[in-house]
Amino acid sequence: MIKNTLLPLLLILAVESYGQGTYTPTPENLKAREWFQDAKFGMFIHWGVYSVLGDGEWVMNQQSIDKKSYEKLPDFFNPINYNPAEWVALVKAAGMKYITITSKHHDGFAMFDSKLTNWDIVDRTPYKKDVIKMLADECHKQGIKLFFYHSHLDWYQENYFPLGRTGQGAGRPAAGDWYKYLDYMDGQLAELLTNYGEIGGIWFDGVWDKIDADWRLEKTYKLIHSLQPAALISNNHHRAVIPDEDFQAFEKDLPGHNTTGFAGESVIGQLPLETCETMNNSWGFNLQDKKYKSTKNLIQYLVKAAGYNSNFLLNVGPMPNGMIQAEFVTTLKEMGKWMEKNGETIYGTRGGPVPPKSWGVTTYKGNKVYAHILNHEDDNILIPDFGKKIKSITSYATAGKLKFKQDAFGITVSIPRDIVDETDTIIVIEF
Repeated sequence: MIKNTLLPLLLILAVESYGQGTYTPTPENLKAREWFQDAKFGMFIHWGVYSVLGDGEWVMNQQSIDKKSYEKLPDFFNPINYNPAEWVALVKAAGMKYITITSKHHDGFAMFDSKLTNWDIVDRTPYKKDVIKMLADECHKQGIKLFFYHSHLDWYQENYFPLGRTGQGAGRPAAGDWYKYLDYMDGQLAELLTNYGEIGGIWFDGVWDKIDADWRLEKTYKLIHSLQPAALISNNHHRAVIPDEDFQAFEKDLPGHNTTGFAGESVIGQLPLETCETMNNSWGFNLQDKKYKSTKNLIQYLVKAAGYNSNFLLNVGPMPNGMIQAEFVTTLKEMGKWMEKNGETIYGTRGGPVPPKSWGVTTYKGNKVYAHILNHEDDNILIPDFGKKIKSITSYATAGKLKFKQDAFGITVSIPRDIVDETDTIIVIEF
């Protein structure tokens, strides 16, 4: 199974030269964090051989498919309609600034040309092309940053032992060398960080499968920062951030909320924030999942995320032929049209200064606060005072001045019915 059991010399030298001690972000890394916070909107892509079955990315676990049976799937994965230029163009049309794509999901299958295994797209599929390389080249060409989702969890590799809470039906032997698996994982990360140009960062997932295992995160994180100092690291471990991580991920929830149970022990830290969500109910392609979220719903989620000082990573699960389904394309383009008109109130802003309310959220940039009224409850809205003398309040859509009163109770603004927008009524408070 292994083409080369020796880890790349570059990996070994990088870890050794990085040294020990507390992580101090480089100037490039801090600049990348600021860019990330300004970007606000990205596309998540879950794509792999699992898409052939049309039942989501967890199908190997959910259907208890053993390794031998699962190994047949790559023979059916031939995405002849894959056009990375079209993907990146769609990202730009949606108003998104970056992509995070699955380089390896929980099934262990590498969507890139890994020299450490033949369990990858080049060696096992009739397509025989490195789709990650093709996408990376197109992202660099069109000015879109590319991040890699990489699963710590692996249902395929036999050295992922002892087994975790998932993947029990894979039919792996009850033996393995855990640290050889971690070496293998670091080796694949070194490939991603050296063969695909400058990347935005690594988005980890799967630690929760064996939460108390020795994951050697410090060593892995140091490897990443040594090979690409500006690369940002995030880990969807459902816990508070740990040293060496650069932004905090929240799965299917706004920061500080835990409606889905994925937030776990996580508390909001001081790092940049990101929340991810699906366009229907699935991450990977699911033929029967028709529970599509409306354009209004997703725009409001994007706005809420910005109000919580967070980015929004919106997922698509491409089909096995390499195309993104029409329902997603339509919604993304509609979101892009909204962002063309209203992006100033999202891009480059920070959350607050007024905490989220039942009527909506606020964002701010410079001397302007944007109040996003997502639920029109009354013709007058009371905005808590945030310690600034208000110069003027206007409608963002019409630029018309609005009547307001600033007193000990806060800032009361009159909202004429003719400026109310069912998706988001935006008012601009200048101080």
